[in-house]
Amino acid sequence: MRDSNAIAPQLDLHFDEPQPVRRIWPVRDLVARARDLVEREFADVWVEGEISNCRSAPSGHVYFTLKDADAQLPIVLFRRQSILLRFRPEDGLHVLVRGRVSVYEQRGQMQLVAETMEPVGAGSLQIAFEQLRERLKAEGLFDATRKRQLPAFPRTAGIITSPTGAVISDFLNIVSRRHSGLNVLLYPASVQGDSAPAEIEAGIAALNAVSAEGSGLVDLIVLARGGGSLEDLAAFNTERVARAIAASRVPVVSAVGHETDFTIADFIADLRAPTPSAAAELVTEAHHRIGEHLAVRSARIERAARFRLLQAEQRLARVPENRGQARMAAMLHRLAQRLDDLAFRQESAMRAQMRRCQAHVAALGAAVIRRDPRQLFMRSREHLADYRTRLRRSMEQIVHASRARHGALDARLHSLSPLAVLDRGYALVLASDGRLVRSTTQLAPGDQVSTRLADGAFSSRVESVSSTRPKPKRPRKTQS
Repeated sequence: MRDSNAIAPQLDLHFDEPQPVRRIWPVRDLVARARDLVEREFADVWVEGEISNCRSAPSGHVYFTLKDADAQLPIVLFRRQSILLRFRPEDGLHVLVRGRVSVYEQRGQMQLVAETMEPVGAGSLQIAFEQLRERLKAEGLFDATRKRQLPAFPRTAGIITSPTGAVISDFLNIVSRRHSGLNVLLYPASVQGDSAPAEIEAGIAALNAVSAEGSGLVDLIVLARGGGSLEDLAAFNTERVARAIAASRVPVVSAVGHETDFTIADFIADLRAPTPSAAAELVTEAHHRIGEHLAVRSARIERAARFRLLQAEQRLARVPENRGQARMAAMLHRLAQRLDDLAFRQESAMRAQMRRCQAHVAALGAAVIRRDPRQLFMRSREHLADYRTRLRRSMEQIVHASRARHGALDARLHSLSPLAVLDRGYALVLASDGRLVRSTTQLAPGDQVSTRLADGAFSSRVESVSSTRPKPKRPRKTQS
């Protein structure tokens, strides 16, 4: 007997596993999804690397690649953030960038949208200083050939500084001590902070305008500020201040910081002073040097005069008393004679001056008489009478000429008149309706006509009409 298990059909115990559902992503949706995930995960990150392939767009945005030895990351720095940087990004700089990671959908490329950037190692202000210095140096603004000499004896010095600082007090004290005749024109401006570059630039332009309007009222300009850190002196390391100094028509002296501090303004100005006090000394150097020279000469003259006086006293002591009195009396006589001579000359000069004044008064009186209103009125009346006579003659000549012209025209008109033709024996024939008869075709037997002669007119009746003109030929009919 067979085993029932052997003959029973075998059951298939294998079940089909469920298949996964396939989702198809549009490229745009997938990239947007990836961008959302990346931006949420890396919303605020710091990345360190070296700048390469740096380029600026006309819109003001800056694009570059941040790289290290193993990878690279595209960076975009929009215009609003780029204008806040204290230095200019350029290839080769090692920087630290803060921003958020995003995905640029049009390229499907991951990038870092930068918010701030700091140089690694040297500070941003130092890098900005070096970059601006190299750029302006390449333009030739630091060349010694474009530096102008300061006027040796300035009349007015314009100074741009803070009106409340110690700089202006020190400057005025030194100027008043060394050159009291120098005028100082103060343009108050901030020398520290974000508004300082614009105020300094406006001060340079204003002092140049005053100099142009006043025909050289300001002879030189001094930029003055006390010492400080690189951040405190940042206003004098800006490009707009450097351009304003270069464009100034008036020589500029840079007196910023201490002797060891150097700014872009120092390199581009016509003269650098180590300190504001040194600037005051340099501005007044020529006048002070001349004052010292005059003081030395005055002392030498005083010593020489004392020496000559001492010599004269010694010679006088050796002269006998009576002889000295005689010489003194002779000297007094000469002086008295000289005084009389000067008095005579003065009296003569006064008389001559009196005669000139009298002659001048007489000339003025004659001029007044010549310009007497009555004389002017009489001359005006004579001119008016003359003008009236000339006007009457002109009008008479015009009337005579018009009469002659009218007579000639009347004669020509009379010669052309039909009535003048009647005087030569002709007559005018008028029909009963008053029309002029020009042809026999206008008349018929029995019509009444009026005939006008030179001395009168008469009426008549037409008996017959005949014409002397040949009759027009009638066209003959031809048989076709």
